[in-house]
Amino acid sequence: MDTARHAAAGAVLEAGRAWPLGATVDGDGVNVAVFSQHATRIELCLFDADGRIEQQRLPLPGRSGDVFHGRLPEAGAGLVYGLRAHGPWRPDRGHRFNPHKLLLDPWAREIVAPPGGFDWNGPHFGADREHPQHLDTRDNAAFAFKARVVGSDEPAVARLAQAAGADTLIYELHVRGFTKQLPGVPEALRGTYAGLAHDAAIAHLQRLGVSTVCLLPVQQHLDEAHLAARGLVNYWGYNTLGFFCPEPRYAAATTGAGVRDEFRALVRRLHEAGIEVLLDVVYNHTPEGDERGPTLAWRGLDNASCYRLVEHSKQHYENWTGCGNTLDIRHPRMLQMVMDSLRHWVQHYGVDGFRFDLAPVLGRGDHGFDRSNPFFKAVLQDPVLQGVRLVAEPWDVGPSGYQLGQFPRGWQEWNDRFRDTARAFWLGGDCTRGEFALRLAGSSDLYQPRQRSPLESINYIVSHDGFTLADLVSYDLRHNEANGEGNRDGHGHNLSWNGGWEGPTTDPDVLARRARLQRALLASLLLSQGTPMLAAGDELGHSQQGNNNPYCQDNAITWIDWAAADQSLLAYTTHVVALRQRLLPLAPRWYTGLLDAKGRQDLAWLRRTGEPMTPEHWNNRMSRIMAAWIGAPGRGGAPLLLLINGRDMDASFRLPPGQWVCELDSSQPDGRSNWVRGGRHELDLPARSVMLLRDEAP
Repeated sequence: MDTARHAAAGAVLEAGRAWPLGATVDGDGVNVAVFSQHATRIELCLFDADGRIEQQRLPLPGRSGDVFHGRLPEAGAGLVYGLRAHGPWRPDRGHRFNPHKLLLDPWAREIVAPPGGFDWNGPHFGADREHPQHLDTRDNAAFAFKARVVGSDEPAVARLAQAAGADTLIYELHVRGFTKQLPGVPEALRGTYAGLAHDAAIAHLQRLGVSTVCLLPVQQHLDEAHLAARGLVNYWGYNTLGFFCPEPRYAAATTGAGVRDEFRALVRRLHEAGIEVLLDVVYNHTPEGDERGPTLAWRGLDNASCYRLVEHSKQHYENWTGCGNTLDIRHPRMLQMVMDSLRHWVQHYGVDGFRFDLAPVLGRGDHGFDRSNPFFKAVLQDPVLQGVRLVAEPWDVGPSGYQLGQFPRGWQEWNDRFRDTARAFWLGGDCTRGEFALRLAGSSDLYQPRQRSPLESINYIVSHDGFTLADLVSYDLRHNEANGEGNRDGHGHNLSWNGGWEGPTTDPDVLARRARLQRALLASLLLSQGTPMLAAGDELGHSQQGNNNPYCQDNAITWIDWAAADQSLLAYTTHVVALRQRLLPLAPRWYTGLLDAKGRQDLAWLRRTGEPMTPEHWNNRMSRIMAAWIGAPGRGGAPLLLLINGRDMDASFRLPPGQWVCELDSSQPDGRSNWVRGGRHELDLPARSVMLLRDEAP
């Protein structure tokens, strides 16, 4: 539609419909529906094609309950619009209506950014910044975000036909960082969705054996004010502005339709390669921050309904996210926004699942976290979301915010207890053999009592948040100076062995020791019971120069340096992944310790003498030598023996009966060994290593 011609003609809104929310092409017009429980009037503001000139303000004539609605005849895709909400300015009661501020539709499918980007010094704050109890009467329309109507004929994308199960290997990656320096990807496509869809990127994922990629946030986000002031960006993207919009900065395309098509093409290409696509999503807060933040959308449309406010001080926000505000998913319309967004990404982009940032926020009712919360019920019964992979980051920063193991059956959870225990065991922390075995074997204490599958534990050593694997074994202290926060951000100390060296070194003994620790940690992860997750670059020796919080570093600190990749470590990781897929040492079911028809236990834990563990041995914090005798491996077939030596010296291990051959020796750079038992009863188990033996006896 030619919005300038239409506005000049004097548009008149029809009553329209109250559903769906947002702006929808409806035959020969556009229907607009906006939620606000407390507004007295909502105006639809029409702009020119560039979003610079406001041409008309049209009050939405219809109201059905808490939804204002109207229909603009003869309008269509491409229409640029914003909203203004009238109502009380009573921050003490939670109301922050200010019609001088143009508002973005929270259901926008495409966002028109202001020329030159968002100006944090502009008139975008609903409250007067010097007198915050008063509203700011300056109009911000020329510099505000707007929405552009998207056509109803955009194609849908099917999800992957067969979701991965026991063979799942999740690979967490950043679209830009993974491809920015990837050889083989054309320069113009590096750092983009199209770059990740390129054969060079797909080839690496397939070589490694990745079944599932988890993309760091690709929903459109806004860089925070403190970053903009320092010339930095929110590289990770955990500050969502458009819950329905792919981030345009990650696209080679330059138009809204082109961005959407490029993201769809990425999902299709990954599906063709047999790879699931998960999105890391942030439905716990918005970029509006606390009471000192800007008015962008939700705050101006209905602050009291959209956010959790302090009960007896409603001018303040519950900050259970650490980002200034917390969305109130208790409200049906906020729950609807989340559900509409999830369905949109499944139906229109074909994504196969979601990793929910600070997921306890979604399950918080009036009295804390509740796994029977309406959000979980809504997801469970939604026909569009059936079979979608659901992953929780099971903590937030609010009261009782740590909820590992407490999510509904069928959900998977990031298991930080696996992470912390594995690090402690291998890097010299406080850890018993019993604690390590418990995590290695699916964290039964967390999942088995509620009849949850071991696969619901997502095991990992590192993620985007913290040290990389290479830095984990190389640095004792964070080195976050580049973030501009005086090296105070991120976790201060690391639990690591550094052999007297921290950071880069040429000492061959130190380098060899670090490499051995990386291989042992990777083996523990990839052979564990549960669902393993690698962070992109774990397999390549990727370093971030000791920066353990590079959320604002869109540069060589975070971009994977493919030219410096550790090819030996890559070959080793590929070998261990292949072993997992071929043998699946620990099955995706709970072991009982009972005897089978041949008189063998399905799983038994042994000490170095070959004898079973007793409570005294389990709780010993000094010894780090143990073995898992697996009589019922996940792929069936011959028994397996998983040998572990977390000490600094080699150790002898008395083997149980069997014709043992070695499938893995993590002390070797490629993980391969020619060791065969023969007539020997003992094995020399190398220091800081994992070995996997298979019984070839008939």
